[in-house]
Amino acid sequence: MNAENAPPPSSDYVQSLGRGLAVIRAFDAEHPRRTLSDVARATDLTRATARRFLLTLVELGYVRTDGAMFWLTPRVLELGYSYLSSLTLPEVSGPHLEALAERVRESSSVSILDGDDVVYVARVPVSRIMTVGINIGTRFPAFATSMGRVLLAGLPAQERTAYLARVQLTPLTGRTITSAQELDRELDRVRAEGFCLVDQELEEGLRSIAAPIHDGNGAVVAAANVSTQAARHSADAVRSELLPALLDAIRAIETDLLRVSTGLNDTRGTPHA
Repeated sequence: MNAENAPPPSSDYVQSLGRGLAVIRAFDAEHPRRTLSDVARATDLTRATARRFLLTLVELGYVRTDGAMFWLTPRVLELGYSYLSSLTLPEVSGPHLEALAERVRESSSVSILDGDDVVYVARVPVSRIMTVGINIGTRFPAFATSMGRVLLAGLPAQERTAYLARVQLTPLTGRTITSAQELDRELDRVRAEGFCLVDQELEEGLRSIAAPIHDGNGAVVAAANVSTQAARHSADAVRSELLPALLDAIRAIETDLLRVSTGLNDTRGTPHA
């Protein structure tokens, strides 16, 4: 049915807005430039209607034309910025954690540092690997977790020194680091290598590997990890098989966080047609 004569989906449907968005969506990677006839066919609008929408978008600065061809301008990014700017870290990281968990078939999480604890803000569980259930808001002592050590390693020197002076390194398993000096050396190594493997220090039988999530200025704002049962992956296998996938996911999260923080700035100053 032709869009000109199609009935609106509901009494609240704004037909002109729907048509305008359809015209914008007519442009894509395969069709970055289109003629008026191309747009009319792609949107199932008459040439006259398509022309009015295209020229309106030209006036608004979302489309440019040389008289024969039409193409989008970077200003269309503003249409998505309001959504992007409202996203939180869990919303940005969630899809990437899901892809990561599906890729490695292990649970993945993102956490932040709150005081001396890590707090889980996003998680995609694949199976229950701890005796304690982990949910959004779950806290663990930072010193005994892979994400916690990544976050501690990212602290300014003065804050790390203060942390090491006050923290009570209570052993959670027979493998837990309980010396402030040893933990300090471990944090130096984590900072240098860019990841942390914790081998059964939080709970027997649990291995976890984490790496930092940076903002656009290079500051560590969160950490992501993959956890597995020791029986499923040796420590070497965690490094060789799980770490590369984790780092790929973190790069994707950082890219989206950067888009959120700079998306609007990228469109400012764009000249109108």
